[in-house]
Amino acid sequence: MSSDPHDRPDAEAEPPLDVLTFGRSGVDIYPLQVGVGLEDVQTFGKFLGGTTANVAVAAARLGRKAAIITGVGDDPFGRYVRRALRELNVDDRHVVTNTEYATPVTFCEIFPPDNFPLWFYRKQTAPDLQIKPSDIDFDAVRATRLMWLSVTGLSEEPSRQSHFAVLEARARKQFTVLDLDYRPMFWDTPAHATEQVQQALPQITVAVGNREECEVAVGETEPEKAADALLAAGVELAIVKQGPKGVLAKTRTERVESPPIPIRPLNGLGAGDSFGGSLCHGLLAGWPLQKVLQHANAAGAIVASRLECSTAMPTEAEIETLLAGGDPNEHLEDSLAVHFATASAR
Repeated sequence: MSSDPHDRPDAEAEPPLDVLTFGRSGVDIYPLQVGVGLEDVQTFGKFLGGTTANVAVAAARLGRKAAIITGVGDDPFGRYVRRALRELNVDDRHVVTNTEYATPVTFCEIFPPDNFPLWFYRKQTAPDLQIKPSDIDFDAVRATRLMWLSVTGLSEEPSRQSHFAVLEARARKQFTVLDLDYRPMFWDTPAHATEQVQQALPQITVAVGNREECEVAVGETEPEKAADALLAAGVELAIVKQGPKGVLAKTRTERVESPPIPIRPLNGLGAGDSFGGSLCHGLLAGWPLQKVLQHANAAGAIVASRLECSTAMPTEAEIETLLAGGDPNEHLEDSLAVHFATASAR
């Protein structure tokens, strides 16, 4: 395994990052036909993917200085991931090139409004789960204003050890965030995930997840109880996504609910990552919690109305357009109309 320095400047001369994520990156292979099974799809698009890569891109799109700790293979897809990160204004200096395992690819099917099956091709493992503590710049970890980690990184070694080393280095510094992103294919059993998440929660200041992910984390699906259980586990801000009921956020002194923002869905994949990037932006801006959630909901809705994930992340102007009742997609090419027509014809 080797790390490509890629013309890195002196780290001491660099100002601290706003956002540093740690976790999955890869290539999304998405069909260019909507409402069609993979066996019948004729053409695909290739996009940067991976939840923590998407969160970094979403934050960068909103003007934040962002980077990612991840791994890629020593292969063409790995080179593509690094190039795509840079093109989307995410610093790739903390990306490790792995000479043993291939860069993972993910396929999906798109059946609007709410069915988007995923297939992960990352066996036996993937480079992002092979990051060792020795691969990590802990000065950057300590200095970044917001650290974003994903539960998937706790699923196997050496990534698990590296994640706990990052948490130890952060020492509960403000805005140490855990995305409760639970993917069953990465775990032997839900109980195994629960064990690792509960070990991590006391070292986290912000936890974000949907009702099913909260059940794995703290044994609760009812949003109020789930938020309270996350707070009891040690987090300072608990955010529970409630699907069509919007989002609930609680601290020990504040409770806020934010309704969903209606928009015509195309592909819901990546909406949570866009929510996450906007959440990072709002927290760092010091906005009131209601405004943080409102903007994050709008950011997620915009990505759900677009085909891809990373390159679909909205700008602040597009978020404001949607919140003002406008159409953030009016400037896009007519391809969206073609996709919707394809879906409607089936």
